[in-house]
Order: sequence, then structure tokens, then C-alpha cells
Amino acid sequence: MTDQRSDAAQADALRAALTRHLVAEGTIRDERVAAAFAAVPRHLFVPQSSLDIAYADDVVLMKRNAAGVVISSVSQPSIVALMLEQADVRPGDRVLEIGSGGYNAALLRELAGPKGAVTTVDIDPEVTDRARVVLDDAGYGDVRVVEADGEFGVPEDAPYDRIVVTVTAWDIAPAWSDQLGAGGRIVVPLRLRGQTRSIAFDRVDEHLESRSTTPCGFVSMQGAGANYERLISIWGDAASVSFDEDQVPEEHPFDGVLDQPREQVWSGVVVNREEQLSDLQLWLASTLPGYCVLSAERSLQEEGVVTPSPHWGAAAVATGDSVAYLTSCPARRRPESHMELGVNGHGPDADDLIDRLIDQVRIWNRRLRHGPGPRYRIDAAGTELPAGFHIDRRHSSVTVNWPE
Repeated sequence: MTDQRSDAAQADALRAALTRHLVAEGTIRDERVAAAFAAVPRHLFVPQSSLDIAYADDVVLMKRNAAGVVISSVSQPSIVALMLEQADVRPGDRVLEIGSGGYNAALLRELAGPKGAVTTVDIDPEVTDRARVVLDDAGYGDVRVVEADGEFGVPEDAPYDRIVVTVTAWDIAPAWSDQLGAGGRIVVPLRLRGQTRSIAFDRVDEHLESRSTTPCGFVSMQGAGANYERLISIWGDAASVSFDEDQVPEEHPFDGVLDQPREQVWSGVVVNREEQLSDLQLWLASTLPGYCVLSAERSLQEEGVVTPSPHWGAAAVATGDSVAYLTSCPARRRPESHMELGVNGHGPDADDLIDRLIDQVRIWNRRLRHGPGPRYRIDAAGTELPAGFHIDRRHSSVTVNWPE
């Protein structure tokens, strides 16, 4: 009994400390979100982990597939908090969560209150069975848990005021838009050209318009909505370039292209090491034909085959026999905290590819870097689209615009 009371007290203290940390960092700004974090016992949803791990600001991996790929996790608290802030769930709201682990559903239940309703759906019966048990144990027995493909939502409980997607999606499923009520909001980690960002979309007439966005990372969606990037090797298994499904390059670099002599040009653009460069990556994707993302094992940096690139993969441009990619080096005047962006190129088209990348990096720096960031709009596939950069998906088109 004493040990149980001691564990409960420790869990309460760690949960309160985590909540204070997220508030102090500015991740949580809404008092109601802070109250939800202080109330929901996260350790019950990760019973295989110690209390210290359960209340650390880190993801907890729950399940891998036969290939070792993570297919279920309890998300990092700071990411969960950011998405809850984006969702702005109100008392009395009807909420659908796509991708169930239990913890986020409990937080949503706290926010929706006794007059609201929360439905959580997952394709994996092992995940839904576990979610049902832990939600009951934690006192959230009225959260509805459904085993089904989240691509199709849960129509019997629709319409929803809020839909929160907790897996990386490549497209906005028609069912999500159909089941979202008038004036409703959907928050979804959407993959765009090799990066994932959580975007809050509001329904406006027959389309969706973004209200906020933040970089994030989640496990990939399974089932009918699954989609995977196409990887093309350029140095055996150690380096590759990736293209999204909607990109159909006429040609792509061959395996061994990095063997060709390297050319290097520096842009003069200096950034803080902690600065998010996801908007730069999307800008390059929206302006450069042949855009892709180059990824390489750390050993290739140690061997000098590639030079340092952003940890999320380097923005790159490729042709049939050449590739150029974004790199960086310590800034001369502030080497500890800042870096200068440059471009490496290999192959006969290297000079042209380098020039194109450098030009767009400088344009981003001059016109867009300190602006409000891109805005997004979702229209059903086949409808008339507004001006902007268009990314066509199976069911929808994403329009990206860049206010200066």
C-alpha cells in the first residue's frame, strides 16, 4: 500500500512538472490545455515504461511491424500540446480522433467536457484493444473506441466539430471533409515534399483553409490512406533521394552520382542553428523542377562523401546524371550559434543546379524568411483552383501561397 501511494504521489509530481515545463516553454498557452495535461495520468497509457520516461517530453514507441518500422506510439507531449492548441476544442464539442493510443483521446475528453463526445478510431485491433483497457482504467470509459480504417472516419457519430489526426497523412480523405460539420476544424500532420507539418484547417464553404501550422513528426498512416515516398539510391544503401507520389520525374540520378567531382558554392545567407528551415524547404519545392530530398547516413559525412546537411534531410534538385543539395558550414563571425547555407553539386549539370538552388535560397532570405509563412488551402480533386503552387493528391489538391 505504501509503495502504491508513493508511486501515485511521484506520478502526480512528475505530471505537474511536465505541465509546468510545457507552459514555461510557451508550448501550452491555453489554461484549459494545461488543466487537461495536469489531469490525465499519462503513465497508465505507457505501462511498460518507468514513471520518469512516462512523464518525459519524448515519444514512447509502442509497436513495430515485421520490418522494424514503428507503427504505433504515444506521441511526444509537446507535439500533443501544440496540436491541442491548434484544435481549440470547446466544451460540448463532438471530436473524432484518427489514430488511437488512448492518451490523446483522454486529453480531448477533458477538453470537450461532460457535454461533449470523443470517438477514437484505429485500424489495428491490438491498438484499439489496449486503448479501450487503459481509457477505462484511467476513468474515461465514455470515450468511444472503434476498430476501423481511419481513412473512412466514423460516419455514425458525425458530424464532428473537431477532427484530430494523429498519424502522418499524405492526403485529406473525402470522408474527413464530409464528416466535418459547418464551421468545423481539422488538425492533421500533412506530408508535403518530404516534410510533415501539423496544419489546422477550418471549413470555409466547400474547401478548407489553414489557420496555423507547425513542424511535427508522426508514424505513417496505414490502410487505404497509406502512402510512402519513393526512394532512389545514389550511393548504395547509404544515400538516396526521395520523391513524393505526386512527383513523376522524367529522369533521376543514378547510383554512384556522388562519385563525380564535387562543386560547392556558398550563398552568404546565415541562419541560427536552431532556426526552423522547413519553410525554406517548401519554398524550394514549390519553385524548382526536379526537387527531391537527399538523405545520407552519418558515415558518409565522416568519410567526406557528403558534407553536413539539415537533420531532416537536405533539399535537393536532380537530373538524370546530376544532383545538387543544400549544405551548411559554421558562419565565420558566429561559428558557435550560426551557420551559412551553401550548395554542393555533382555531375555535368552541377553548375546549373547549384545556381538555381542558390538563387532561390537568396530570394527566400530576402522576401519570405521573416514573413508569416505559407498558407494552405484544400480543394476536392478536379475542382477549379485558386492561384498558387498546387500539389495534386488522390482526392484533393493542396494550394500553397506565400505572403511576403
